[in-house]
Amino acid sequence: MTGRTDTPQDRFCLVGIFFFILGLGTLLPWNFFMTASLYFQSRLNNTETNGTVVRKEYHFNNWMTFLSQLPLLVFTLLNSFMYQRISEAIRIAGSLVFILLLFILTAVLVKVDMHADLFFSVTMATIWFINSFGAVLQGSLFGLVGLLPQKYSTVFMSGQGLAGTFAAIAMLLAKASEADSESAALGYFITPCVGTLVTLLSYLLLPRLEFAQFYLNRSSKYEEGTTDKLLTVGTPLENGKLNGHANGAVASVALGSSGQDEAKLETSPDRSEQADSSAEKSSVLEVFKKIWVMAFCVTFVFTVTLSVFPAVTADVKTAFPGGKWEHVFIEVCCFLVFNIHDWFGRTITTWIRCPGKESRVFPALVVSRVIFIPLLMLCNVQKRSYLPIAFSHDAIFALIMALFSLSSGYFVCLSMSYAPQLVEPKDAETAGALMTFFLALGLSIGAALSFLLRILV
Repeated sequence: MTGRTDTPQDRFCLVGIFFFILGLGTLLPWNFFMTASLYFQSRLNNTETNGTVVRKEYHFNNWMTFLSQLPLLVFTLLNSFMYQRISEAIRIAGSLVFILLLFILTAVLVKVDMHADLFFSVTMATIWFINSFGAVLQGSLFGLVGLLPQKYSTVFMSGQGLAGTFAAIAMLLAKASEADSESAALGYFITPCVGTLVTLLSYLLLPRLEFAQFYLNRSSKYEEGTTDKLLTVGTPLENGKLNGHANGAVASVALGSSGQDEAKLETSPDRSEQADSSAEKSSVLEVFKKIWVMAFCVTFVFTVTLSVFPAVTADVKTAFPGGKWEHVFIEVCCFLVFNIHDWFGRTITTWIRCPGKESRVFPALVVSRVIFIPLLMLCNVQKRSYLPIAFSHDAIFALIMALFSLSSGYFVCLSMSYAPQLVEPKDAETAGALMTFFLALGLSIGAALSFLLRILV
């Protein structure tokens, strides 16, 4: 809050609720496709030809991860340029409409009998376009929520942090319904259709609330007087207002986000005005020299995480085949365990921030996470060609996954919050935008590396 007596109140916390829904809706697409990997694999890997079942390996998890993260990297950068050329309403509402249509297509295809090769191609194209629109949506929404007090950024990111858990629970409920696999899959994909529609309605209703109007109108007046300057001075990474929107890809961590420290990356109108009126900003290279350690850390964390999750971890089999446990094993021990502990790892940075931002121990701990790659590859992954099985018990796999995701969320959150603190206030947003790029770079490198690691198992 600004402290002014004429500032309206957020009645019934409706603005907070709407931003929580918007946060949840931004990461639903990635998480619903990732959690449904078993459905896609079962449909792709068992193809009947002249009455004979023919198995063909499509490496679905690898391609899904790669074609999800590559558009994140590309469209995160494009969104920085589109900000001044395409209106916010078109970027946000348009992206939601296209995501909704693509999810409807995915739900319809559940009932359509298609050749596996064609189904694979259509699914991969759907994943590419959904994540392309999702990258624009997330970046734009982070720019929007950054116009409000910082606590709304925290609420928004908390919604994102629960998206993965929501998808995993939805899959568990679909399987628990005891319906046939086709009906269960249809019900599962209808859920994000409803969620995306609710997200769109939340965005359309937001400007009607007096509290939201106050901050959005104030920002619009400021932009009218600064747009020309922003378009002519420096690059997108050197402009505070552009960076406020570019920072939105922090949420694209496909993996959720939470914590008050991350909210500090977001801009508010007051901070933007202060930064614009301060001394000339440092160049991107000068800022990078100050934060390169944190940039390396966030890149390395996501390279390790995406290299095995979900491409390797989703192929782990239970040591107790048969019965209902086998039916829900991956949803519980892989996706649910990962998302809950990743969210918890981000949240605890509100109270625990160790090691410090200038400690040499911090990057050493980040690099040490590489040990999780062989540990997870030595679990009961099937099929396997080269490595032996060292950890066959389900509890060991769940424990490794818990530590793997907890450390991922913790170190990502610290890296993203430490970087702006290593530069002067006038350069904090340039640092945030640079960190956003390296975050996306780590996701893309990890996705590409997953192909090799899955072959080596």
